[in-house]
Order: sequence, then C-alpha cells, then structure tokens
Amino acid sequence: MIERTVVVMPEAKPPLFPDNPHFWFETLRVIAADEYGGSLVGEVLAVAGRIKPGDYESWQEAWNAVADRVAGEADDQLRRGHKVSARDGYLRASNYYRSSEFYLHGNPRDPRIAHAYRRSVDCYRACAALFDPPIEPVEIPYEGTTLPGYFHCPDRSSSPRMTIVMHSGFDGSAEEMHFQGARAAVERGLNALVFDGPGQFGPLHREGLTFRPDWEKVVTPVIDFVLKLPGVDPKRVALMGMSLGGLLAPRAAAFERRIAALIANDGLYDYAAAQLARVPPEELESVKAGLVADEAPALDEALEGAMKTMPTARWAFSHGMFAMGAPTPRAYLAKSLAYNLRDGVAESIACPTLVCDAEGDLFFKGQPQELYDHLTCRKTLMRFTEEEGAGAHCQAGAGRLAFARIYDWLDETLS
Repeated sequence: MIERTVVVMPEAKPPLFPDNPHFWFETLRVIAADEYGGSLVGEVLAVAGRIKPGDYESWQEAWNAVADRVAGEADDQLRRGHKVSARDGYLRASNYYRSSEFYLHGNPRDPRIAHAYRRSVDCYRACAALFDPPIEPVEIPYEGTTLPGYFHCPDRSSSPRMTIVMHSGFDGSAEEMHFQGARAAVERGLNALVFDGPGQFGPLHREGLTFRPDWEKVVTPVIDFVLKLPGVDPKRVALMGMSLGGLLAPRAAAFERRIAALIANDGLYDYAAAQLARVPPEELESVKAGLVADEAPALDEALEGAMKTMPTARWAFSHGMFAMGAPTPRAYLAKSLAYNLRDGVAESIACPTLVCDAEGDLFFKGQPQELYDHLTCRKTLMRFTEEEGAGAHCQAGAGRLAFARIYDWLDETLS
C-alpha cells in the first residue's frame, strides 16, 4: 500500500501590505482604475511605498500629496491649452483625493474629509468638461434636495438607445463609477447615468444623508429623471449596483417595474449575515438580540476588540457608523439588520437579473449564490475566478474582462 502525502500550500499573500488585507484591497482598487484612466500603476506603487501598513495617517498623507501634485500639473496643462493632458491628470487626481480620505471616518469632523471630497469632485468635474462629448453633471430631485450624478453618452445625437443607471455601494462614489462601468458602457454605445444615493459619497459629505434600506425610494426618482433625458429608450433601462449596491439595486428592482434588466455586482442577499459570519451559529440569535438591546456591555467589548485586532473590522465599523448615522459599532450592526432581501423581496424581482460572484471576495463570500438561489425571475450567475485575475471583490483589477462579459450579457438580454 502506497502512502500518499497531501501537501497543503499556504494561502498566497498579496504583493503589497501582505499582513493587512484591507490596505491591499484598497490599493488594488486604485490600481484597477488604471484600466479606464483613473490611475497610473507606477504612481500607485510609488505611493504605496510611502505608506506604513495599518497607519491611517500615512495613508492620507501619501495619497493627498500625489493628488495635489497631479492636480497642480493638470491645472498648468489646462492653462497652456493641453486639454487632453489636463483631462487625464484631473481624472487621476480625483481618484487619489477620494482614496486619501477613505480611512478618516472614525472622526467625521476631521476637516481633511471635507477637503478631499471637494477636491475629488472639483477635479472630476474639470475632467468631465474635457471629454467629447462632455460628461454632464446632474442633480436629481429627491425628497426636498437633490442627488448628485453624471450623465455619460457616446455621442451628441438624441436617437433612443439603451441606458444603464448605476450606483456604487457602501463606500464608493459617482465619480469612481467612471471606472466601474460608465465608460465601458459608453464604449459600447450605451448611455450611463451614475448617481450617489443617501449614505454614499455626495449626499453623505454634502448634507450628512445616511443610508436607508428601502432603496426603491431612492431609485424611483432617479428613473423618473433618466426617462426625461434625451436619447433614452424607455424600454431598455437597466440598473446596476456595485458592492453593497448588489443588495440595494435588487431591492429597488423588486418594486420599480420600469427597470428592464438588473445587474448585482457582486450579488448580496443579507448584509448583516455577511457582517456576522464569524459568529458561531449557536450564538447568532443571542448576538442579534444584543445588537438591539438597550445595553450589551459584553458585546460592546467584543466589537471593540475586533476593531483592535482585525483591520477590515476596524475600517468597516468606523465607516459604517459614519455612513449609517450610528453612534457605536453595535448601533451600526443593529442598523445593518434591515439590509436584506428576505420576506419575498428577492422573489419579487421580475426583470432578467445577472448576479456576479467573485471567487476571492474579501467581504461577501457566498452571498451571490444565496441571492441567485432566491431569485425566481430569468437569472444568470456569472462567476469570476482567481485564476483569471478577477477573483477580488467586484473583480477589482480585471475591469475590462468583467465588463466585457457583463455588457455582452446585457446586450443579449435587451437587444
């Protein structure tokens, strides 16, 4: 009898920030924007070399410095009449400013947050004006205020064409959607309307509007708005949500019947379940009860301990409190309990739906399959693998590969 020895290879560590998976993912996120002009790999590597792993201050300082330099160069290029060069510089600077304030939300009053937000938006709008045709900033009426966004179109004609409405998730921006689907749509002859809803970059920084679970109340006025724009075919309006948007967009589609097709990238069925995935099953119900209790000192202590020892938890709780308007980590998790597609919501989606699933997702592993299993509409599960370089959350680093497949699906579904 021959004995067989099974060798288990250790899991490969990322090439940068090997002991801090969240710093690595956020760096990969900036690198990924290179595919549509939002970064330069050399610039990103130079910045990463100046950042101390896990140090939020050095992250802010390094990204703000490169953003200032690139934006200053773009200002000079525009003054000298070099519009293409200026456009490209403003686009990168906008993304770098966005990244610079990413880890500061533990102190919402930090003035660097508002500064980076304003600079990111100002640089993007300067860039948008230099595209041909220009990318049009829009303000979408919403409950006594407006939601900021941009309308991307492939040419100046008013012929009705397929249009995709898209938004980010827990921590992205309408400006960042330039790299996360908008320009890929324009390259294929589609319109793209991108927007920020409450809890996302614009409304959160401008007015302190925090997330709400009934996302249909957000998307319905956006659909009202897009149907009034020139060149929009009202029968071919699709909706795509990224990251947490992979739950928010399906929630909206369950109620908003004017959506002709839905893309959940990546799919998400129960946000709280993803947050509580480390809780032993036999303790889950007691933990949920503790989240909504008046006092739960042991649970509070455990959450504070997680923030000290787990890089992803440290950031998620800090940003979650900021974006959901919660005073404590426990209050943030309590609010997250409302973000799910249970009680027949997923089953109510009627339009054709694409659910994306990234093999190595850092945040929502297993959730795309759960959403897919609950759908009763015409549905497709699209898997992206580590082997093809597309296994990261929302296929970061493989955007052109991912959007080729996503838009091919959309074209075949709505043509």
